[in-house]
Amino acid sequence: MSEASTVRAVAAIAARDLRAVVRARSQLYSSMLTPLLFLVFLGNGVSEGLEPSRLPAGNFTAYLVAGTVVMTSVFSSTFSSASYYRDRDSGFLRLLLSSPHPARAVMLGKSLAALVIGAVQAAIVLGVAAPFVDFGWQHGVAGGLALALLTVVLLNSMLTGLAQALATRVQSMQGFHLIMNLALFPLLFFSGAFFPTEGLPAWMKVLVYVNPLTYAVDALQLATYATSSEGFLGYGVDFAVLGGLGVAVYAFGSSRVPKLTWSGA
Repeated sequence: MSEASTVRAVAAIAARDLRAVVRARSQLYSSMLTPLLFLVFLGNGVSEGLEPSRLPAGNFTAYLVAGTVVMTSVFSSTFSSASYYRDRDSGFLRLLLSSPHPARAVMLGKSLAALVIGAVQAAIVLGVAAPFVDFGWQHGVAGGLALALLTVVLLNSMLTGLAQALATRVQSMQGFHLIMNLALFPLLFFSGAFFPTEGLPAWMKVLVYVNPLTYAVDALQLATYATSSEGFLGYGVDFAVLGGLGVAVYAFGSSRVPKLTWSGA
């Protein structure tokens, strides 16, 4: 099997999954609208009701944008990974794995589709929020957007790699969503997405720094509303953690590929 043929197979599988997500409009809209509603109602409610002038952004709505983008990526990676179970239960995954192409190419194609959908949805949420929020853009609008998009791609690479690793090991879709929700939603709350982490007790700060979503939130905050790097972890640390974890989870996910069974995977 030639390398070019494998690349075409990966692209074809990714394109199929992308078309399926675009057709599933309820999934497409809900994974973007839910975080945006969270941003509008919680952001404005806290900003008007509590006047959190001590926040680095000076406004809770601006502060919340980074967390909203990360939340969009979490929702999207979870929903997009459901295609693995649909294909398995319909028998289509069995057909794919019976082809001459490597099983890892099949999984890479499905992960690539989830990565694109997650990154695009997160970028749309950022684009929708940006005109209504007073961002600092310390690197300029173009530079800030480029850094934010790089962060989104690295974050979604890590999340889709994690989803792939779980999907090849967890037998049921219900079990997969339960594990993803139990793992990712607590991580959202300990990432600085919804409130600053400076005043937390020491044991909670440990949870903050071992949390990979913390580094995505930090990079997004730096790229958007921050006017300096003081008080932040920094792009070097953020990108190293997200990129390193992305490679690690993909390697872990690829260490076990789906096997052909009577259930289709």
